[in-house]
Amino acid sequence: MIVVSDTSPLCNLALIDHLWLLKAIYQTVIIPKLVADELAVATNPAIPNLLQLDWIQTQSLSDTAIANQLQQDRGLDAGEANAIALALELQADDLLMDERLGRREALQLGLPIIGVLGIVVAAKQRSLIPQVQPIMDALIYQAGFRVSSQLYQRVLNLSNEASNYP
Repeated sequence: MIVVSDTSPLCNLALIDHLWLLKAIYQTVIIPKLVADELAVATNPAIPNLLQLDWIQTQSLSDTAIANQLQQDRGLDAGEANAIALALELQADDLLMDERLGRREALQLGLPIIGVLGIVVAAKQRSLIPQVQPIMDALIYQAGFRVSSQLYQRVLNLSNEASNYP
């Protein structure tokens, strides 16, 4: 299975010490060189350190035309554009991305998308974690991840958990 990731899913999971979920679900995560460059300059030490993990592999784009077009014509940031372009190039099974604009563009290009909350739900379905709520709460309070009350409740419902939005 080929999965390509943008910067934010890796950062958010690293900040709450749950990056291991990606390895458990995918075994290998591929990131574009530009995403690796973004991770390398992050100020939180947990983030650049993830580049040392052998299951996160950096790969350069063969052709930057799609990434350049997504940036110029669609207003995506460089990391999102490069992740989408690499996912297309590799015919990825999943693209890890949370940003709404990037997700919309990737869907229009026919890419299958999963975000951090989708990873958390998948982790519970595979019995890797007992509950999604503590992880969502950590994402919100420790990583600054924004989740609407409707999405929060929807994720809990998908996971057969009940609670109130924090």
